[in-house]
Amino acid sequence: MSKDYYKLLGIDKNASKEEIKKAYRKLAHKYHPDKQGGDEQKFKEINEAYQTLSNDQKRQQYDQFGTTFGPGQQGQGFNWEDIFGGQQQNWQEAFNQESDFGGFSDIFSSFFTGGRPRKRKGRDIVVDTEITLEEAYQGTEKEFNLRKMTICDKCKGSGAEPGTKMKKCPTCKGSGQTQQTKRTVFGVFNQVTTCPKCQGKGQIPKKECTKCKGEGRIQDTEKMKIKIPAGVEDNQTIRMTGKGEAPPKGGISGDLYIRIHVKDHKYFTRKGDNLHYSAKIRFSQAVLGDKIAIPTLEKTVKLKIPAGTEAGKIFRVKNKGMPRLNGTGKGDLYVKIRIETPDKLTKKQKDLIEKMKKEGM
Repeated sequence: MSKDYYKLLGIDKNASKEEIKKAYRKLAHKYHPDKQGGDEQKFKEINEAYQTLSNDQKRQQYDQFGTTFGPGQQGQGFNWEDIFGGQQQNWQEAFNQESDFGGFSDIFSSFFTGGRPRKRKGRDIVVDTEITLEEAYQGTEKEFNLRKMTICDKCKGSGAEPGTKMKKCPTCKGSGQTQQTKRTVFGVFNQVTTCPKCQGKGQIPKKECTKCKGEGRIQDTEKMKIKIPAGVEDNQTIRMTGKGEAPPKGGISGDLYIRIHVKDHKYFTRKGDNLHYSAKIRFSQAVLGDKIAIPTLEKTVKLKIPAGTEAGKIFRVKNKGMPRLNGTGKGDLYVKIRIETPDKLTKKQKDLIEKMKKEGM
């Protein structure tokens, strides 16, 4: 049965991207596994829904087909782009499961590796973190305590009690591979898969590690510091290869993805590498001209207001925007002028305005 991503996020089917993003942030903050009362499964479902609905192509596909791809969709058939493109993340997650799909990943491994089973990979981890606009401007460092499966420090991932001799795997007879016949939606395949007993090594320990029970990994908390570069944008993701979960009995560790969320700023609105600011000036300043103080993310600068400036006029202050990730300088700061209209006037001020009125101003 298809999941209702709109219901998961608590939004309408016509919700805008901004509404989707706002709903996701609220729920991700509520259900994050590291928070008290968090819910890991709920957090994963919310993340899955956001990844689909925030992408125009995936959202269009979801609205048309839902999340289910199978024989029940009469007349639609199988579209390779739908399977390996629009639903790539969901399928990759399925492939990384150790047993739920009965070696489904190894079928595709044999397609592209000439029958050689691929190395098993640990699960990827996704972490969300919020930073301020000032931190995005300067670059910052965040510290995380990640609860994950790590390589067993006693057996170094082998699964064997230190000093224990190895013996031939009884399942694969020492070859590290097993051959199976699989019936799938694509037909019947004779496949060579990694031996589930020895994980392709052809040998197993005579005595399993007492700490990890032969799995080669344990659950532990790892403290790590992540450098976030200056100029990072909202919803960008930093990938750290090999910093995800360790696989059982050797293989390749998964990756860590840090998704950045930049908080809204009190004064500035960001558009790409440029910043936008709204400045209020008095009527007299607009008519006669003046110099006004403008805040930036470094220090206050002076901006010249020419005589006769109209409301809505936009001035550009060069190189006072966000730094570019490629290191080629900074964007600009755009200042939009608003003319302040006082709601309370002294008698003297009223008299002066009356005189101006008589003079045709």
